[in-house]
Amino acid sequence: MNSRERVKLALNHQEADHVPLDIAGTGVSQMHATAYANLRRYLNLPERQPQIIFVAEQLARFETDVADRLETDFAFVMPQAPSDYELVFRDEGAYEAFTDEWGIGWKKPKKGGFYYDMYHHPLAGAETLADFRAYQLPDPLNERRYQNVRSEVEAARQRSKAVVMAGTGAGILEIYAWLRGYEQFYIDLALNHEFVAYMLERLVEFKQAYWEQVLPNLGDEVDVVCEHDDLAGQKALLFSPDTYRSVVKPWHKKLFHFIKDHTPAKLFYHTDGAVRPLIGDLIDAGMDILNPVQFTAANMELKSLKQEFGRDLVFWGAGVDTQGVLGSGTPEEVKADVKRNIEALAPGSGFIFATVHDIQANVPPENIMAMWEAWKNYGVY
Repeated sequence: MNSRERVKLALNHQEADHVPLDIAGTGVSQMHATAYANLRRYLNLPERQPQIIFVAEQLARFETDVADRLETDFAFVMPQAPSDYELVFRDEGAYEAFTDEWGIGWKKPKKGGFYYDMYHHPLAGAETLADFRAYQLPDPLNERRYQNVRSEVEAARQRSKAVVMAGTGAGILEIYAWLRGYEQFYIDLALNHEFVAYMLERLVEFKQAYWEQVLPNLGDEVDVVCEHDDLAGQKALLFSPDTYRSVVKPWHKKLFHFIKDHTPAKLFYHTDGAVRPLIGDLIDAGMDILNPVQFTAANMELKSLKQEFGRDLVFWGAGVDTQGVLGSGTPEEVKADVKRNIEALAPGSGFIFATVHDIQANVPPENIMAMWEAWKNYGVY
């Protein structure tokens, strides 16, 4: 059974030969460049300077030799930056900084920094709808975005991998928060619904234009399409269920249904944290796959999630406690954690094994391989 066959069975809640494995198969299951370089060295693969595919998070492109060694089942295809944007790094004293195509500023400490953090939000000072109207979104139809898509999908097909197609930018709510800044974002959710509705409508239109351009040309060659936001923290939702249902859900529903009208692929939606109160709403909005299933967050116990939502939902993630055990535990603790999680989610299929979000810089290669060995041993049907 090849990777695509295995994945298709899992996505349709049918048991295959093995639980499918995702490492670097989506934009939120990648590996920090430091951990990636250490893993290549540990596997005795040729040392190479990691190619960064997500600058802010310093995530490395996962090369074919590593993917083949780890028997991953997915190929990740993402659009390129538009031709009218150039990534330029600035020296700002103790920091290195850049501005992304949305006009959002990011900076990283030169000494000891692992990531770039946001520090400039282009709509932070907007006070009227006219201010929001004056903001120019990036061009979703810029031809350079799509130049690589067909060739990368064809390459994945030749390797019999399942294809995951990335969206452009983060999710609609997350982009709004980044443009506005989090303090003003929360004020808007409480008091300025007109601003939120206006910008979410524009962001949905931006996304629709992108997906309408990319999906029809690929037909049934794409297996999964991705959208992302963050709706919860580790202890609770970031806002009330009523706020989600009245302010955000209608726009999610519009976007998700639009995507599904243009592709037979399954819709993958990423939100960390204690998101359980909204899972039913996300299914209603059109979500097929929930990621990353952060089981260490409040009320996210895996067996009960599987029992309540397992018929309607594919769980993608939850393979290991990335935040705790994977980085600081022993290899034996990693293996025990993986075993528990597979036992909870694998029965009846509808489960894709992945870490809970990206593998961080501090994760030793011994623990990555302990995770892999446990997946290999315990993921058999």
